[in-house]
Amino acid sequence: MEFGLFVQGYVPAARAKVDPEAEHKALIEETEYVIQADKSGFKYAWASEHHFLEEYSHLSANDVYLGYLAHATDRIHLGSGIFNPLAPVNHPVKVAEKVAMLDHLSEGRFEFGTGRGAGSHEILGFMPGITDMNHTKELWEETIAEFPKMWLQDEYVGFQGKHWSLPPRKILPKPYGGAHPAMWYAAGSPSSYAMAGKKGLGVLGFSVQKVSDMEWVVESYKNAVKDAEPVGAFVNDNVMVTSTAICAETHAEAVRIAVGGGLNYLQSLLFRYHDTFPRPEGIPEWPQLLPEYTEEIVELLIAEELMICGDPDEVLKQCRRWDQAGADQLSFGLPIGISPEDTMTTIRLIGEHVIPKIDTDPVHRTSRFRSSSPSGV
Repeated sequence: MEFGLFVQGYVPAARAKVDPEAEHKALIEETEYVIQADKSGFKYAWASEHHFLEEYSHLSANDVYLGYLAHATDRIHLGSGIFNPLAPVNHPVKVAEKVAMLDHLSEGRFEFGTGRGAGSHEILGFMPGITDMNHTKELWEETIAEFPKMWLQDEYVGFQGKHWSLPPRKILPKPYGGAHPAMWYAAGSPSSYAMAGKKGLGVLGFSVQKVSDMEWVVESYKNAVKDAEPVGAFVNDNVMVTSTAICAETHAEAVRIAVGGGLNYLQSLLFRYHDTFPRPEGIPEWPQLLPEYTEEIVELLIAEELMICGDPDEVLKQCRRWDQAGADQLSFGLPIGISPEDTMTTIRLIGEHVIPKIDTDPVHRTSRFRSSSPSGV
């Protein structure tokens, strides 16, 4: 199992209220986390694209952000988590151009994650008059298979669809090294896993909450990907899941950090905006909040495998459970409610004590897939 980091520009109101530079500091701190993760042996860093999601995510122009990280890092793969390819949000040709440019700037380290957006508040802002989020599926389905053609055909044959069109044109630049980046899909519901597998896409499993959820959705994905008809030049047989991670020198210190991190607020915001995610029992409707975390709640979350938290040996055991459940990649969300010093400690300790004992392959899985891909679509 490989390891990653997920950043999104989380700027809670409590922080913004006391610091007029809170937004700036949050974005810069998360940049520093990715740079440290690169040094600590993490293989992936994923940056969100969200719009209008106050507090939850202020990272909207992630192509700019990832371009900076391409220069600031050496080995870590940099992924769009996601680029939204729906024509009313981002024209597909401009998405293809950005992907290829980032692939050059990172010298082949870019990972192309796509999806349909966080939920109705975000996406319907770009689609006046549309009230059904299922409409976005049609737009995404129409577009996703066109990207490899834009990258690998000398002159793209063009496209005439229901939602966008383009005459024959040369789409430039072409991706780095003659192949195209690995392609991923952000799965917001369990049924999306099998759909992604059938198309040969890796899954960004942002909706998975606990290890037991992972075991059956990964089975549906792995069954589907066996018979994939890939939209790209190769099958990206990969399931990534995200989890909160707090690692400290002692169990007691890790729990203390979790209690003071405002994690209940972040979780409440998640379900405020991601209204397409399955809502677990007990999650209140916004503006009601989940109760503030106590030591007892944190210990329960650890026991229920809903949070990775503890000393290095405990975190190692918790990560191994995800590995045993079939995750190909585990990426950690590190909310700004936790101090930069404690977050850096988490990254360093996981890099020193966890990653070397689980991820023993120096080659990125997606690099291996990409290097064996045919030269054209």
